[in-house]
Amino acid sequence: ITKMHFQWDWLCLGVLIMSSVTAGMENEENLDADVEVENFDKQSQEADVDRDKSSIEVVYQTPKPTGEVYFTETFDEGLSRWVLSVTLKEDTDDNVAKYDGKWEVEELKENAVPGDKGLVLKSVAKYHAISAMLTKAFVFDDKPLIVQYEVNFQKGIDCGGAYIKLLSSSNDLNLEYFFDKTPYTIMFGPDKCGEDYKLHFIFRHKNPKTGEYDEKHAERPDVDLKKFYLDKKTHLYTLVLKPDDTFEILIDQTVVSKGSLLENMIPPVNPPKEIEDPTDKKPDDWDERPKIPDPNAVKPDDWDEDEPAKIEDPDAVKPEGWLDDEPQYVPDPNAKKPKDWDEEMDGEWEAPQIPNAKCESAPGCGEWVRPMKNNPKYKGKWRAPMIDNPNYQGIWSPRKIPNPDYFEDLHPFKMTTISAIGLELWSMTSDIYFDNFIICSEKEVADRWAADSWGLKKLVASANEPGMFSQLVTAAEEHPWLWVLYILTLALPVGLSVLFCWPGKKSDECIDFKKPDVSKQITKGELKEEAEEFEDDELEEEKENEDTGEDEVGEGSEDIYDDEEENEVLDEEENEVPDEEENEVLDGSHGDRSNKSDSDEKKEADDGTGDRPVKSVRKRRLTASSHFSISGLHAKGLTPYVPTVR
Repeated sequence: ITKMHFQWDWLCLGVLIMSSVTAGMENEENLDADVEVENFDKQSQEADVDRDKSSIEVVYQTPKPTGEVYFTETFDEGLSRWVLSVTLKEDTDDNVAKYDGKWEVEELKENAVPGDKGLVLKSVAKYHAISAMLTKAFVFDDKPLIVQYEVNFQKGIDCGGAYIKLLSSSNDLNLEYFFDKTPYTIMFGPDKCGEDYKLHFIFRHKNPKTGEYDEKHAERPDVDLKKFYLDKKTHLYTLVLKPDDTFEILIDQTVVSKGSLLENMIPPVNPPKEIEDPTDKKPDDWDERPKIPDPNAVKPDDWDEDEPAKIEDPDAVKPEGWLDDEPQYVPDPNAKKPKDWDEEMDGEWEAPQIPNAKCESAPGCGEWVRPMKNNPKYKGKWRAPMIDNPNYQGIWSPRKIPNPDYFEDLHPFKMTTISAIGLELWSMTSDIYFDNFIICSEKEVADRWAADSWGLKKLVASANEPGMFSQLVTAAEEHPWLWVLYILTLALPVGLSVLFCWPGKKSDECIDFKKPDVSKQITKGELKEEAEEFEDDELEEEKENEDTGEDEVGEGSEDIYDDEEENEVLDEEENEVPDEEENEVLDGSHGDRSNKSDSDEKKEADDGTGDRPVKSVRKRRLTASSHFSISGLHAKGLTPYVPTVR
């Protein structure tokens, strides 16, 4: 039973470990989960997959929008509709203020879809600015705003952004002078510098009372963004703004952040109703100290503030063999002055110091100094104990007054109309890839657009990914603790198989547990052996019977009849013992019986305390009695009746 419990414990432990590993892998791959887009248009499925080849081959077609859109761009036709900025960045040194960063239209360096091109930021440590007008302006009214585009950090990213700006509509908007101060309505996209990984969603909100614009930042997504910026894969970024003043941010069609424009923006859209009075000042006698020194405390007379914290140990003894006259370091005897050493310029040359070899075998060298120990008399500077301040008034704060700038905007979704899109970026890493911009109002249109564009990139990248083993090794290199899970995952099934399937030797406890508690029966061979044990006694009895009178003959006759009945009973019981069990019974009982005398065995049988059942002892008594009676008859010259033993 203990062994069975042990095996079940191992089985449960194995299931738990394998479940944990599976759950951990599912959590890590949650953001990489495939999203199936239903009802693909026939024109978006022109992919020729050759399963016999090592890589996938696709036929690319420029995606076409399937519904109302405000802007789309695939860059397959170059930069004909885009405008490069020719202005300077303000508040920056003239040598770097110019927007002279280079842009190119080219395919991906890895996992490229033939014919599919994108916009690539090429320069390092330069400002880049490029923009384009929307097909038609988007007015924030009763339709959602959906902005979606692709980014691939082909070389990773050290410090730089890949966000876009949706420029506010105005009569004086000139894309040639697009720069960092150009008014925008929304800024959205990835950004990274140092170890700070960001996914911006910022909108500029107009104060209805002052007419000024304030930037409102969405709360940070509660996911790890690092993998998206460093895995060198093409990722799809989507922003969804709804007329009910809610928003969603998606990466690869998986929601990574969502919230309300009224509740999840920093700072909040609506200011507080009350503010602190800027003219209120703390009174001079306001006491904010919760504890004060006890004014009635007095320093004890025996408090010596001059005692040092450390003193020399008076009990210390200089170790035997200490070399007082040997310095710890000596000039290197093998050092030589450099040939180009100029004593006038470099001064007198001195050999470098090396540890004194004589000190290595000694407890120490140089002047011996007593070690320091804590001073038991040291108490430090005396200070009065602290007590509750009876004049404590709490932490002072200015009084509240109504906020003169208070307003309540219940629908911040109604932002400034947008009429252009722009990228105004600085980066310390080149080859940042942008592609397949779309601005629309229907999520289905954006999903179909993604299926015909980003879906092909993902298909090609998946086909060219290394095998499962390589991925596991790569993951373990980034997270070494995964090696432990791998070993447990591989070793556990083997261990459980051996534990359950390998034939094991049965323990004595198991054998004893399984033995049935049955009475032992005596075989014919055992009866014969017992009869021989009484031969010596019979010879002595024959001598005694010769001196016995006729009365003993009568008694012998009575014994004959008694033995006759008893032999019949014995014959019936012997027949109950199968022949094939005779040897087993004999082997199991003979050894134990040989160590006991006949009188002891009879006593055990009568008392019921013997090791063997009463039945076997009874047979032995019958046998002894039968032999004794028959021997007596032979001694008298009589022929006894002996029943046939079957």
